[in-house]
Amino acid sequence: VIDQLIAEGHALAGSRIDLVRSGVAIAVRSGAPRPDIGSEDAVRNAVRHARSVSYSTGPSGDYLAKLFERWGLADEIASRIVKPAPGIPVGKLVAEGSVELGFQQLSELMFLPGIDVAGPLPPAIQHVTTFSGAVCATSSRADEARRLLAYLGSPRTAEVKRRNGMEPA
Repeated sequence: VIDQLIAEGHALAGSRIDLVRSGVAIAVRSGAPRPDIGSEDAVRNAVRHARSVSYSTGPSGDYLAKLFERWGLADEIASRIVKPAPGIPVGKLVAEGSVELGFQQLSELMFLPGIDVAGPLPPAIQHVTTFSGAVCATSSRADEARRLLAYLGSPRTAEVKRRNGMEPA
């Protein structure tokens, strides 16, 4: 998206900075048994046997829908997919008990009450989103914006990113 904004002249060329990488994790309701998610086959099995499944909208949700298709599960689980309403995190549905297995960015799950994070998707099927920033082309404070982005992308912020379920980009 940032590259498109730059190409369209909405953001300044050369100002893009990748800030964090965020992967998808799986959550269950607090106290519920955690499924085996140690391999692609284990995750496929967990999805196949879950009473209900939810995943976020956006790139990670699109990825999961395609993954379920690739596994041949899309039709089998279609009636058990619970799509969150706009602004409702998947983890909230899990905490309420309306969803047994929830998929969302780890950073969006890890601090929600009422859920346990079973863990990240295994490396073979992990989907990582890189979040970037750039300076708005109409900014009246472009130099300050560049400095802020440089700081946010610097090693000095790495520990905060990790504590919040993300990795430095």
